[in-house]
Parts: sequence; structure tokens; C-alpha cells
Amino acid sequence: MQEAREIIKILSLKPLPGEGGYYRETYRSASKLPKEMLTDSYVSGKHLCTAIFYLLTPDTFSNLHRLPTDEIYHFYLGDPVTMLLLYPDWTGKIITLGQDIKKGHSLQLVVPGGVWQGSFLAEGGKYALMGTTMSPGFDFSDYEPGLRSFLIEKYIEYKDIIIKLTKE
Repeated sequence: MQEAREIIKILSLKPLPGEGGYYRETYRSASKLPKEMLTDSYVSGKHLCTAIFYLLTPDTFSNLHRLPTDEIYHFYLGDPVTMLLLYPDWTGKIITLGQDIKKGHSLQLVVPGGVWQGSFLAEGGKYALMGTTMSPGFDFSDYEPGLRSFLIEKYIEYKDIIIKLTKE
């Protein structure tokens, strides 16, 4: 955990409200898209793009949630991360983000808007440093937390990991 604490300090990361893990916004475009140019899934205008650093530790996880915007993950350092994706057609997928591309790890992953997503550090891992980029940009009002009972009902085959990735 010492190395994770050093990364948190060096990168000035702070706890990510609602979702879990640690983050710092590194970019928010000055340009904005007006609400009229966006789909109905957005309640207001948006910055063109945002980017963050995101860190998971053994005692944190990314709570299952969905966003209206595609989110691109970039894996930078550390141990593998297990990510659950639950699609609107009631199917799901488990993906490993990490550096070992020979084992099928993904260095980069696009989570489509409207897909439930959550992640945790692989067993025995010490930390994982990632980044995400969104266009249109992220706003906290976009964040929709997953409700354990609803998600288990719709995605029963992922029940154990849904329990692990929800706080309900």
C-alpha cells in the first residue's frame, strides 16, 4: 500500500465520491457543446472532453454505475483490474485491464454509454493506475449508481460480482 500512497501524493489524487477509488481531473476542454446539440440523455450542455487519472487499491472498488457518454479506459501502471460490463440487452462481460497483453489483458477499453460498469483490483494486487477520457466530457450529474437488487434481477449470472461491486 506504500507505493499506492506515494502515487496518490505525487499525482494529488483524492477519493472519488460515489464511485470509489482515487482520482484527479487532468483535462477539461474550454469548449462546450450546447444542450441542443446533444441527445436527450444529457440534461445540459457539456464540455467537449474530460480526462482523469484513476487509482484502485485493495480496499477500494469502482461501484457499478453507468454514464451517458462513452468512457475510454487507459491502463498505466500496477496490477490487473477486473471489470464487469452489463449491457442494455441483459448480457454481460468480464474483462481484465492490465499490462500482460499475452494473457489477453486490455491496455485500453471503450465502455459504451449506457453500459453498467464496475471494477476491482485483482486478488493480491497492490494498486492499479489508469486514466479515463470522455467526450462529451464528464459531469457528476451524469453518474447513475447501480442498485444491487435491480442488477441482480436482470443479470443473475453475475450475482456474486454484482454484490462485490455495489454498496447496497
